[in-house]
Amino acid sequence: MTETAGAIEIVVADDHPVVRGGLRAVLEGQEDMEVVGEAADVQEAMRKVGAFKPDVLLLDLIMPGGPTVDSIPELQTKSDRTRILVLTMQSEPVFARTALRLGASGLILKETPTDTLVNVVRQVARGGTYVDPAVGTRLAREPEFEGPPDGLSSREAQILGLVALGLTNQEIADKLFISVRTVEAHRTHIQQKMDFNSRAELVRYALDHRLTEE
Repeated sequence: MTETAGAIEIVVADDHPVVRGGLRAVLEGQEDMEVVGEAADVQEAMRKVGAFKPDVLLLDLIMPGGPTVDSIPELQTKSDRTRILVLTMQSEPVFARTALRLGASGLILKETPTDTLVNVVRQVARGGTYVDPAVGTRLAREPEFEGPPDGLSSREAQILGLVALGLTNQEIADKLFISVRTVEAHRTHIQQKMDFNSRAELVRYALDHRLTEE
């Protein structure tokens, strides 16, 4: 698309080139939109937002470089004018709640029709917020989690949530400024208390109890 004065400037961050290309084609097909940059991981998204200071960052929820949702506050420090619209396949309300709490302006599912997507980008660029209706309905029904469940300490609940997000022991240690051995000890205590038989059980439990928000 030819650059248009006053166009909504967008950075698209997704680790799949085909997805980025498809989003660029859809967005640049609009007379009032311009894709000024692309990113394939969290760190590249940081650089592009800092360089271009776009109106909207369309941010995939899961990319290399760490949990993307945790990067939202730092992304905002790169450009205080940039609104963040999270793009995801995850319909669990916990992801929307966490993203919004950390400063995102909205969350939209990847299965959303393209005409809805472009309208939401416009809405967010104007200062509005948006949560996909399928997620918003569940979000409204589910109460906020209060306190660690089932005898877990606050630290154990925090570590369990990070494990569910896919972080390694080393990544958890770095994030919490503790030793790997301490993380391993906490994980042993968690296993003794919870007796999980599979990673799927662990992740399901963490999501059900909002532990990925800790």
